[in-house]
Amino acid sequence: MHGPVGRPAYGVLEPEDLSVASRRRFLKAGTFMFGFAVLARAGKAAAQSQGEEPSLRAITPGGPESGAAFDGFAPGGFIRIPPEGKITFIIPSTEMGQGIYTGEAMLLAEELEVTLEQVEVVPAPPNELLYSQPILKSQATGGSTSTRGAWGPLRQAGAAARTMLIAAAAQRWNVAPDTCFADQGRVYCRANGQSLPYGALVQAVRNQPVPKNVPLKQPGQFKLIGRSLQRVDTPSKVNGTAVFGIDVKVPDMKVAVMEICPAQGGRLRSMEDRGARTVPGVVDVLRIDNAVAVVADHFWAAKKGLEQLELRWDFAGHEKVSSERILADLKHASENGKPILGRELGDADKAMDDAHSRVEAVYELPFLAHATMEPMNTTVHVRPDGCDIWVGTQAPTAVQGAAAKVLGIPPERVMVHNHLIGGGFGRRLVAESVTQAVQFARQVPYPLKVVQTREQDIRHDLFRPAYYDRIAAGLGPDGLVKVMTDRITGGSVLGSYLPTGLPDGTLDTDAVEGADRTPYSIPAVRVDWIRRDPPIKVNWWRGVGPAHNVHVVESFLDECAHSVGRDPVEYRLAMLKDNPRSHRVLEMAARRAGWGKPLPPRTGRGVSLHDSFGSHLALVCEAHVTPAGEVRLRRLVAVIDCGQVVNPNSVQAQIEGGVLFGLSAALYNAITIKEGQVEQSNFNDYRQLRINETPPFEVHIVQSTDDPGGVGEAGTVSAAPALANAIFAATGIRLRRLPIDRAALMEKDAHKRVIAPPAVALGLGAAALAWGSDTGGAA
Repeated sequence: MHGPVGRPAYGVLEPEDLSVASRRRFLKAGTFMFGFAVLARAGKAAAQSQGEEPSLRAITPGGPESGAAFDGFAPGGFIRIPPEGKITFIIPSTEMGQGIYTGEAMLLAEELEVTLEQVEVVPAPPNELLYSQPILKSQATGGSTSTRGAWGPLRQAGAAARTMLIAAAAQRWNVAPDTCFADQGRVYCRANGQSLPYGALVQAVRNQPVPKNVPLKQPGQFKLIGRSLQRVDTPSKVNGTAVFGIDVKVPDMKVAVMEICPAQGGRLRSMEDRGARTVPGVVDVLRIDNAVAVVADHFWAAKKGLEQLELRWDFAGHEKVSSERILADLKHASENGKPILGRELGDADKAMDDAHSRVEAVYELPFLAHATMEPMNTTVHVRPDGCDIWVGTQAPTAVQGAAAKVLGIPPERVMVHNHLIGGGFGRRLVAESVTQAVQFARQVPYPLKVVQTREQDIRHDLFRPAYYDRIAAGLGPDGLVKVMTDRITGGSVLGSYLPTGLPDGTLDTDAVEGADRTPYSIPAVRVDWIRRDPPIKVNWWRGVGPAHNVHVVESFLDECAHSVGRDPVEYRLAMLKDNPRSHRVLEMAARRAGWGKPLPPRTGRGVSLHDSFGSHLALVCEAHVTPAGEVRLRRLVAVIDCGQVVNPNSVQAQIEGGVLFGLSAALYNAITIKEGQVEQSNFNDYRQLRINETPPFEVHIVQSTDDPGGVGEAGTVSAAPALANAIFAATGIRLRRLPIDRAALMEKDAHKRVIAPPAVALGLGAAALAWGSDTGGAA
């Protein structure tokens, strides 16, 4: 087994440091190891069947012991306190730029009474028993769940450990524990003035019973939580010592660059080597059923060698797949398919019949790639006795299981070394690229790093599904929505992700999330989903279900407001009387953005609002549309109520990054298929927002003591509808397809008030007609 690779300065250790041998050495040194573990459902059921109550006990991270749950809490953190040196935190979640190493370390440090400077952060090894995320119910990082899931368990871990240390010190001094307190890694006694560092108490504390239900701090007692602290991964990322998956180097490693069949589901028919092996540095040419890899001493030689191969592919009938056919299939399914009910509130059909007026629209959204800055890569060493994998992954146990399945070995013989990730966005929740790498690596005796080029990464991504939505609203005499129906048609991400798939007729909750429940008080609602899986693989994309559904709902609510001549912000506020948190963020965002103040010609403000991931977020986008149809972002104002904030800097950064990520997609991005092949290949035709295109951006955080909500994807969800609504305010043109169609926005086409597919407003009153005459037409 290879030694640790490039330990970063801030102390992110290799999972190998948690190996059995390392643990034994650590324990022999007198280390106190304290932790919380989740009891897997099967193990928990077995314990309960024997009449045992789940309890907290000292365990060895990554060891064979099946740790038990602490009073029903889900996975938490582990704390290592050595006699000397820094304390180690074993962090359950994966760091991919969202700041979770810092946030989860702050939760532990707060209750343990240490500073971040006193700790090292260690990524958890694959172990579903110990590190399963309570919301996702697996060892995975995604869905803006990490802080929400860790909020209770990690604080309990720190509080219980602190209580044990204080008790050990009090026993040594022969004083009552309530005369002692902890601060910055030391226990102090008020009665005698003595103090001891945590390390001096390691031996005494190891045999103490673990306390249950330790009281946690109240917000007014926090020393770290709520402060903007420097991220623990900042120093190494600044000085260049941080190790991402693509940076890994191990002894005797070779590099492979591969070519994958251009059509998903296709196979390699034949290969002719026209000189690949003659390229200096090339050592091998490998093949699997749907890909070929050239192996060399370094990346460039492998890439040049790959260019010397003549490959012929069998597309297996997928050459007939195209974006046009997929869209036609979605449309046909939407009109003729059998829907699966997502949510029904009240009698939607009757409410629609009784409505004073009615608005209908169709929205279309494209496939989207993740386009992470770090392309997919995996380093694998297959040995007779096992396998080592060095990778950046959002799901370590998925990687472990995928490799074990390919090799036909037990998962415990696969050691996964998880690294920092240069962008995840859901892409690295799936282990299909690891499966390919292991298939190649099993053919050679040396460690093999398999790197996808940017072109391969984008063309063979697992895409966010394309969607076709038919949405309708019945309005009352006051113009407000009294009933809303939304028929969503698209593929099932959950069905693609689950090993056994999603049974027919079963609802994929991700497909309807953000539409089934909105912030607004609407008396009657029906949301259903027609499953139509595309002939290409799909996956979660930053913002998951709400990124699609909130765009449709929030754009459509603007249509409803404009159809009756009401201001979009005022219209929403009128439907938020039962939702004070969303009412507050919307009102604040509008005020901060100067909503209603005059703007130059062809300039408008748009708004979006949603309650997703346990947070409430309003975004106002101000944009100008040039006569040539180009969109210029002028200003962004976001207000978020995400409950108790752990690190305000991280919240601000995540909202900014999420919004810009979503705006890039809305402005520029779509994956299109022609003859079975993805047409996009790099950032030239799958563009990202550039620095000079980024406008001034204000993020305002509402102070709250509610439990934390998620923030990593909330900004992405807000972006597209706020932009589309701003464009309508600027031009009167309603775009219901993404990405933005610049040709439709050219000044010569400004008379076109609606870009197909059309909306229909029926039975509108005098106010709506007056509004239509003032603006040149109604939506």
